[in-house]
Amino acid sequence: MREFKEIIWQDGEYSYDAAYGFVPSIHGYIHDEDDADRDCMLVIPGGGYCMCTPHEGELVAEVFYKQGMNTFVLTYTTDITMSVPLKKQPLEDASRAVRFIRKRETEYNIQGKKLIVCGFSAGAHVAGSLAVHFADINDRASEYADVNNRPDGAILAYPVITTGEYTHEYSVQALLGKKPTAEELEYFSLEKQVTENTPPCFLWQTAEDNLVPVENSYLMAKALREKGIPFAHYVFPTGFHGLSYPSEKFFSFNAGGEYVLEQLEKAVAAVKAGKGNNVSEQRKKELEEQFPDPKPEGQDENKQAETENQEAQQDEGGLPPIDFTWSEDIGVWPELARVWMNRF
Repeated sequence: MREFKEIIWQDGEYSYDAAYGFVPSIHGYIHDEDDADRDCMLVIPGGGYCMCTPHEGELVAEVFYKQGMNTFVLTYTTDITMSVPLKKQPLEDASRAVRFIRKRETEYNIQGKKLIVCGFSAGAHVAGSLAVHFADINDRASEYADVNNRPDGAILAYPVITTGEYTHEYSVQALLGKKPTAEELEYFSLEKQVTENTPPCFLWQTAEDNLVPVENSYLMAKALREKGIPFAHYVFPTGFHGLSYPSEKFFSFNAGGEYVLEQLEKAVAAVKAGKGNNVSEQRKKELEEQFPDPKPEGQDENKQAETENQEAQQDEGGLPPIDFTWSEDIGVWPELARVWMNRF
């Protein structure tokens, strides 16, 4: 496997007031055992538009890589400080990422193949925004202006879709601020923006989603049906929000992909150093509590005891096994998605 990171915005192209030195990037996983062209997947993690969540990035890219695809994870613009509304920046990041990948189709061995975007929660809102608004995004760089940014399909996993009754309030606040205009709310309520040119979509969610109401995926499915867009829609009976790919690796809390935390880490460090951009005192306090500085070695006896206990359990044959039976149905969604992808 060839693994790499590429910055998708060049010098002078990217500007966001709460970036703190961060620039969006893709992390690639390319098959190098042959020169065969393959379908590819751009994975877009969720995180409420406040961060990119690691377990919704590399873990999923690995699943589709093992299916034979070349895969990429997008680390896009978010704002953990909740101080600078993101507006269209995440959408522009996703659009540039698609164009960036397609411009290098020979290098990435994807020439003439499908490019699918796969988003989770707020990341599904990014992916869905690109699916319905791709024609609105004119790239500022001439070398990308004529590169197609329309994905061939979109996988929307437990998606934030609407800005209406069933919205996820905090995602919308991070995206549009506390006082969005009616026009902004309409534009980013994706069920209202589906057109005849929207690509095929695959949606999945759980009926008991405890964070983003399941009505979000129903609203999108209804809109797709009304416009005659091919789609698949799976609602699993049980499971909490954020399940990604519920494998043993997921439940080990060691799913990898921490590179997507780059902007969050830079932003938290800036706030702690008193260099936050228009960050409220309340938010500063919340971030300091949520991301405490590590204690000097030897001062955190409880943590040390916990670590020693875990090591002892591992020496005795491992931690108690996790019961995966309740999530066996959710665990098949990548196979269902592959069947769906093969239909078009």
